[in-house]
Amino acid sequence: MKPTDYLALSIGTCGVGYLPLAPGTFGSLVGVGLFLLLVRVSPLVIVVAILAVTFAGIWAGSRIEELSGRKDPGKVVVDEVAGQMIALFPLTLFTRWSTLAVIVSFILFRFFDIVKPYPANRLQDLQGGMGIMFDDLVAGVYSAVVVSIVLRIF
Repeated sequence: MKPTDYLALSIGTCGVGYLPLAPGTFGSLVGVGLFLLLVRVSPLVIVVAILAVTFAGIWAGSRIEELSGRKDPGKVVVDEVAGQMIALFPLTLFTRWSTLAVIVSFILFRFFDIVKPYPANRLQDLQGGMGIMFDDLVAGVYSAVVVSIVLRIF
């Protein structure tokens, strides 16, 4: 393996992809941690981070698929990191939000990530890293919309 292959594995697994139980859930928790770290800086920094994680994830996911010979290997969780950050992004638009809002966002994202309502279920059929990433990005958008509505109401 080349050094770039190790880099792809590091990016794709985010340090938790090899955990034997629920690696996707742990990937989402990495997304929560990254969001909470960056939310104190600026919403723009979060947008840049989401874009960076997404593009790096597309590259890493494609490379890991090639290395493993499998479509969307379970150890790739960078898609959950990006999707969860999208789900949490509406919190930056509200001056007050609580730990409960983060938990609701987390649960909603995991729900939409697992259920994959249309068109998320179709996007995972895309080739390479785009198929890995895009269904979770859509799950993040679904969660962001619901979180926005809930925050607006309450």
